Amino acid sequence: MTSVDTGTARELETAISDGARVLFAAQRPDGVFDYGASSLRSTLATAGAITALHFADPGGAADLIAAGADRLRRTRNDDGGWAMVPGLPSEPGPTAVSAAALHLVDPVANAAEVEAGRRWMADYGGLEAIPHPEVVLWCRQFYGFAGWLKPHEMRRFPLELALLPNLYRRLFDLRLPMASALGLAQARHRPLTRVQRLLARWAEPNALRVIRQAFEHEGSAGSWSEDAWVTGLVCTGLARAGLGQDMVEAALGWFRRTMHPDGSWATTPLDAAWTMYAVRGLVEAGYRDDPRLAVSRDLFVGLQQHRPFLAFGCPPGFWGWSGAHGWPAVLETSEIVSVLARLPGSGQAGAVRTAAGWLRDRQDSRGSWGLCVRNTKVANSGPCPMTTAQAVDALLDAGVPAGDSRVRRAVRWLGRAQLPDGSHESVWYREHTMGTAAVLETFARCGRAGDETAVRARTWLIGTRNSDGSWGDGHGAPGSVEETGWAVSSLLAAGEDPSVVAAGVRWLLDARDDGGGWTPQPVHEYVRRVSRYANPGFTHGMALRALGRYRAAVR
Repeated sequence: MTSVDTGTARELETAISDGARVLFAAQRPDGVFDYGASSLRSTLATAGAITALHFADPGGAADLIAAGADRLRRTRNDDGGWAMVPGLPSEPGPTAVSAAALHLVDPVANAAEVEAGRRWMADYGGLEAIPHPEVVLWCRQFYGFAGWLKPHEMRRFPLELALLPNLYRRLFDLRLPMASALGLAQARHRPLTRVQRLLARWAEPNALRVIRQAFEHEGSAGSWSEDAWVTGLVCTGLARAGLGQDMVEAALGWFRRTMHPDGSWATTPLDAAWTMYAVRGLVEAGYRDDPRLAVSRDLFVGLQQHRPFLAFGCPPGFWGWSGAHGWPAVLETSEIVSVLARLPGSGQAGAVRTAAGWLRDRQDSRGSWGLCVRNTKVANSGPCPMTTAQAVDALLDAGVPAGDSRVRRAVRWLGRAQLPDGSHESVWYREHTMGTAAVLETFARCGRAGDETAVRARTWLIGTRNSDGSWGDGHGAPGSVEETGWAVSSLLAAGEDPSVVAAGVRWLLDARDDGGGWTPQPVHEYVRRVSRYANPGFTHGMALRALGRYRAAVR
């Protein structure tokens, strides 16, 4: 086994200590590692909010609409486009939606910004050049709101599918409340055949029920997923349909309460997503017994949801990416199970056991896992190799043996899901490095590091390492802390000698900023290959996981 010289060993200890200090500085008294103030001001959220306010209460919400429009004008990039997170390079989805929203609320005052955005979209290739059909669908809705498309040119949400609840969930998954609300509006504003109109009338109660179930799950506070973009779509649909007035009124109040002083609104708070990766990194870096992590442990136990999420047909026992009333997610549930299983104490045992049962219930018939609805194939929600790997790891951490039939089925599916070059997809993280790393580690944990799938994944990871020792997206992008950290961690978990990853560790040490932390990169997919964002809790947690494992391996 490779050893390190004394100077490097001291540097490694300093990096771990400083990284932990930076992470703990972000911890709130309730145990959340909070990065919301810097990372969630969303262009889509702001555009969605002012659109909803325009349709629901243009007079009473005029001040909010003006402030939001001003925010969009101020955050337009010099090239004419917008990014989901202001300051990043322009992206087609936020650009199309922002230009349309500005035209809708005040075409005269916003004429220059609208023209710039439409010019950027034309240079990009128009809506049809967007590499994600779902984003094209949402953008065409906004173009219709702005009058740039006729009602019959906007893709129809087939409301009649609500008559078949199980199929309806599988076809729309996470988008179910939004699709239902916009479908209700289309039943009144889009040309339909006589049969379509009749079926829509029959389906209307079911569609409204789905929207209300999600609304009431969150305490009828006025939001859906605590996300101004999602809430904006639902509120827009209900307001245009003239339905659910109590929910529309609650949404108007929620928009007023949640607008930031700069005129922006935010996407869903990621309390659980920030915290789970931060705690996992600290545990693997030697802070397992730190009393500050006991607070986060108790937070997780308290955030587990013990009511079913009726809109998606999910039983209780899950975690979401936000608070105690958020939407269910396999990824967060899996990672939190793995974190709780690594922390001291026995008070979390029941939560782990219940969540493991929930994960078993959510496994697809083919062996994979998606976001939360079983057997869906919806892009961004359907079967995902990285999510599947994390679910298997969670079951193993919960005490399920590697020979369990569900684990074996998942491993077989992961083998079938491997791409010809040996890599794996990841719905929620950029391109292929992190998905491939996650699958490699899962195979190793199942005692199958010698399987062809694992060998090919290892070969791909080693072969796509950058010349400076880092890992990027696997396709030539510069290295990121997040991807380098996960690649180093998985290779060590698979039994590689530390010398194989030493250059990656060196890169992580050199990538520290003056404060002792690391700069997050937008490697998280809001919509795959269309909109991305950064998660500082993940950045620091993954760096500490890699450094902690490397330190253990060389000792």
